[in-house]
Amino acid sequence: MPIACPLAIRNLTQTEFDERDAIVMRCAYASQNALGRLCDERVYENDLALRLRAEGFPSVHTQVPVTVTHEGFEKLYRFDLVADNALYELKTVAAFVPEHDAQILHYAMLAAVNHAKLLNFRTARVQGRLRFNTLTNSERHHVNWDDAGWRPLSPECEALKQCARALLKDWGASLDYRLYQEALVHFCGGEAACLRRVPIIRAGVELGSHAVQCHGDQVCFLVTAFTNEVNSQRSHIERLLGLTKMRGVQWLNLNHMTVQFITIEAPG
Repeated sequence: MPIACPLAIRNLTQTEFDERDAIVMRCAYASQNALGRLCDERVYENDLALRLRAEGFPSVHTQVPVTVTHEGFEKLYRFDLVADNALYELKTVAAFVPEHDAQILHYAMLAAVNHAKLLNFRTARVQGRLRFNTLTNSERHHVNWDDAGWRPLSPECEALKQCARALLKDWGASLDYRLYQEALVHFCGGEAACLRRVPIIRAGVELGSHAVQCHGDQVCFLVTAFTNEVNSQRSHIERLLGLTKMRGVQWLNLNHMTVQFITIEAPG
């Protein structure tokens, strides 16, 4: 199985999740009241699990492993808390940021559930943020391919494109873009062969260096998940490319269920 978890997690209805969540939140408040708000994340995780078991939850699991594989690639994630099929990610941060929302939605898709919730124990009162995954596993595999702007720049370019298509066929779309990026690096020879730092030069002056992922001779690739202002982002990629000696960038943008393959060539 490309996405495997030893714990069978059932997709809850809204009512079922709300019933469990009311108890989880009560226990989370009690945990923060007893421990304060300065402990490490794992302390709250363990304390919350103990309280939920004391409340009679039939199934409480922490650090639940989920493995994503494709041929020789493997990535391990861990769900912080699964309480009677309700999925939670715990944080100890000053405030939630969009990356946290993306993470919990990523986990919901891996678990194939609709509801998942963030809990933050660092704020004055435990902060909860529910996120709803609208995509089923089947829907995530109905990918729209947009390669009208694609052109191979090296012999390795077509292999990169086919590898990306195979990953999306296996895992579906809408997962964390960094997962696809990490897998492509793996299949391009690993970090030692793929990751490089190239000089950034303006007006003949070297200003520093920038990390790129190379898959061919002076050709690199970029994986993003922009859903808005794609053209604006393209202009920034073009500017960056113009400051290097790279020949071009193969850009894979995961735009919801549309996967865009875009080739950007260096000027001149």
